[in-house]
Amino acid sequence: QVQLEESGGGLVQAGGSLRLSCAASGRTFSNYAMGWFRQAPGKEREFVAAITWSDTYTFYADSVKGRFTVSRDNAKRTVYLQMNSLKPEDTAIYYCAAAVTFYSSTYYYRSSYDYWGQGTQVTVSS
Repeated sequence: QVQLEESGGGLVQAGGSLRLSCAASGRTFSNYAMGWFRQAPGKEREFVAAITWSDTYTFYADSVKGRFTVSRDNAKRTVYLQMNSLKPEDTAIYYCAAAVTFYSSTYYYRSSYDYWGQGTQVTVSS
């Protein structure tokens, strides 16, 4: 069992930056691939970014590529999402998730992840 807690959300103007953190407790954090998803009002939860357990590979949604960076610190049991050049359409609740098994063909599916945090709100004003 893994417990995940996101932090770092808030209100920012368009063009600004935020860094989200996701702290993990419970079983060995370094065994899990980690993902970030987001859900805007009235929309489905969508994939944002993912990182493999060893930090070797990262994956991004096209909508955030070049603006967001996912990273992890296994010693601190934390995964990060650095968000730059934020746009109003980035407004959403952001969730981190942990995956016991990870495949390069399915990392963007919500069902690929076994544990989820409660989410943190990010609001980008125009």
